[in-house]
Amino acid sequence: QVQLVESGGGLVQAGGSLRLSCAASGRTFSRYAMGWFRQAPGKEREFVASISWIGSTIIYAESVKGRFTISRDNFKNTVYLQMNSLKPEDTAVYYCAARDRMITAQTMGVDYWGQGTQVTVSS
Repeated sequence: QVQLVESGGGLVQAGGSLRLSCAASGRTFSRYAMGWFRQAPGKEREFVASISWIGSTIIYAESVKGRFTISRDNFKNTVYLQMNSLKPEDTAVYYCAARDRMITAQTMGVDYWGQGTQVTVSS
C-alpha cells in the first residue's frame, strides 16, 4: 500500500512559480513510477509529467514542456513538480499518481492517487 499526500498548491499570478510536493508512505516508494496529472473545471483529467522509479526516464505533456520540471527523492519518498512561467490555463487540481510501471499520457489507470492540490493562476 502506498498513500500519497500532495502539498504546495495555491494562488499565484501569471508568470509566477510554484513547487508541488507529493509525499508517499510505504517502504516500496522507490519501486513505483510517479506522475502528475491535473483536472480543470469541466475538463477531463490530463497527464502532466512522469518519472521512472530511478529517474532515468522523464516524460512531459507538450503543454508544460520547458516550464515544468518533475523530480524525485527516493530517500525522502517524495516527488516534486516545479512549475515556472505559470499561465492561467494551468489552473487545475493537481494529482500525484503512482504506478508499478512507467506512466505515460496514454496510461489509463494507476495504482494509487493522491487527494489533489489546487493551483490557481490569475491573469
